Amino acid sequence: MSSNNPRTKPNLAVTEPAWVRWILISAALIFLGLFLFIPLVSVFVRALEKGLGTYSQALKDPDAISAIKLTLTTAGISVCANVLFGLAAAWAIGKFDFFGRNVLITLIDLPFAVSPVVSGLIYVLLFGLQGFLGPWLDEHNLKIIFAIPGIVLATVFVTFPFVARELIPLMQAQGTDEEEASVVLGASGWQTFWHVTLPNIKWGLLYGVILTNARAMGEFGAVSVVSGHIRGLTNTIPLHVEILYNEYNYVAAFAVASILALLALVTLAAKSLVEWRKDRELAESHWTEDNG
Repeated sequence: MSSNNPRTKPNLAVTEPAWVRWILISAALIFLGLFLFIPLVSVFVRALEKGLGTYSQALKDPDAISAIKLTLTTAGISVCANVLFGLAAAWAIGKFDFFGRNVLITLIDLPFAVSPVVSGLIYVLLFGLQGFLGPWLDEHNLKIIFAIPGIVLATVFVTFPFVARELIPLMQAQGTDEEEASVVLGASGWQTFWHVTLPNIKWGLLYGVILTNARAMGEFGAVSVVSGHIRGLTNTIPLHVEILYNEYNYVAAFAVASILALLALVTLAAKSLVEWRKDRELAESHWTEDNG
């Protein structure tokens, strides 16, 4: 006797012969091998081809240390700025209806549509010596372009959609019922945010932070325009790798690039952990509802 329970029936829409599955899996593995694993392994192989001593010496170089510090500092500032902006924008768009709401959403997506090089050039035209605010900044001895503030501004610009874009659909789907109930019960705005809103968006927020950090550490185009490529001062890791490679110092270039690759792997591991914890929490929530 056939069961009418949809859980016991095979899903014919996703059932295919074994040879089709193997072809698809093999194609995916070949693609990942050619465009991800082999290039990643080659970075470490080239970095270590002259031994650990040469590798260590390349990383101990003052210019390399300065580039690593600047990259981590810029990424940290960008993450903090984008968390604040992303939370504020997502809260406004997801919880309220107001005039100009669609315009704000479009502006948030602007960095996705503008080339990073163009965004860097915009800052040069604004804050450069010949730019709109350049003479005033020079008069007051304030330096933004070819200095750390310009690098931070350019990085924040290219990364600020990530947190907001993760949180906006999440907050829109959740609605305002829980927040309104919290306020009715006497909670303050901060208590409502900390105990109601934040727990509901924590995984989306963490995911946005990870994406922001990854993009900030690897950003090249916008930073290249505003940095001036000053060794030991305004070079991030990608810019330092480019300089070393152009000087035919390949081992040092790959050694410094391996740091960026390691940071990328850590970011990927953090992303996978967040997704796993999110899925586990969702499964536990469903199990509680089914057995409650």
